[in-house]
Amino acid sequence: MNAPHPSTFINANDVTMIRDNAAAAETLGHLHPAQLELVYRLQWFKLLVPGAYGGLELSLPNLVRLQEAISWADGSVGWVMTLCCGAGWFGGFMQPKTAKTIFGDPQVCLAGSGAVTGDAELTESGYHLTGTWNYASGADHATYFTANCAIKKNGEAVIGDDGQPLVLPFVIPKKDVALLPTWKYVGMVATGSHSFRIDQALLPADNSFRIDPAHAMVDGALYQYPFLQLAEATLAVNLSGMAIHFTDLCRDIFDKKVKQPKITPAHAAQMNTELASGVAGLQSAREELFSAVDASWEQPGEAQLKAVSKTSRALAILSRKVVDNLFIYCGLMAAAPDTEINRVWRDIHTAGQHALLTFAE
Repeated sequence: MNAPHPSTFINANDVTMIRDNAAAAETLGHLHPAQLELVYRLQWFKLLVPGAYGGLELSLPNLVRLQEAISWADGSVGWVMTLCCGAGWFGGFMQPKTAKTIFGDPQVCLAGSGAVTGDAELTESGYHLTGTWNYASGADHATYFTANCAIKKNGEAVIGDDGQPLVLPFVIPKKDVALLPTWKYVGMVATGSHSFRIDQALLPADNSFRIDPAHAMVDGALYQYPFLQLAEATLAVNLSGMAIHFTDLCRDIFDKKVKQPKITPAHAAQMNTELASGVAGLQSAREELFSAVDASWEQPGEAQLKAVSKTSRALAILSRKVVDNLFIYCGLMAAAPDTEINRVWRDIHTAGQHALLTFAE
């Protein structure tokens, strides 16, 4: 079986510490210092950073299993780790001098946005960046930010080689960024996914890069793998990790609930059947995704990559559906915002709004 329970891939003591501080992290609105200490110690923000810059350069098959495990421990920790270590993958495309400076920090964390909601005006000395970007998960802990910008010269759009307006991602020091406290959503509270603003920051040309295998600055399979499927797979396992956490909690709740006098044998059978069906469905979908990821890593052809996209989206959709099917049987405990199961429910429904996880195709 290529999809064991997520607990296989994470230390039990680390899970306990993460969960023991999850409620406090929600109160803080960002990861708890104890959770962050673990992230730094295990270099989770550096999972995809090139080994040449002190990163772990983890293979995608190993990455998705670990990311699912961390999200099983806690949704906010898993999401911040996924988004910020995903930005660390950009190190494979940055100029080596710039990358060495950024990733030399043992507490490096890159937060950012893929939306093109800012401009970069080309000058003789570099680029002037201006704009506002939303949903930068881990913003409170970021040492650098990444942002996509429309390239302008003399106020006019620069046209790229493909005949379209040129867009480039940039890496921006924290000192040039103003955080906007906009993250006020029902779930993923501790991700601190705030907006950020940049106003005429001057950056050297080396702070821009191109996310394209042809422009990789580091050799290795990780930086030849397509960004879309990497993003789809890593986001999907965040949802499956949370869904498995939810089913684990349901098992304990159901065991107690079926002993209540008002629960008939038929009711108990219905609850347990729904739980078993959800667990089995998740297991099957996880195995399909992990098999697709493994195959695409060995041979990243068109068919293999399409399979990653298809199975990623299917797993995300099923994860939401399983949680919704089981929620009704959990009683008012699941509706109380200070309970663990409610936090998992809120987290998966907030994370599930990501555009890459909405549709089957």
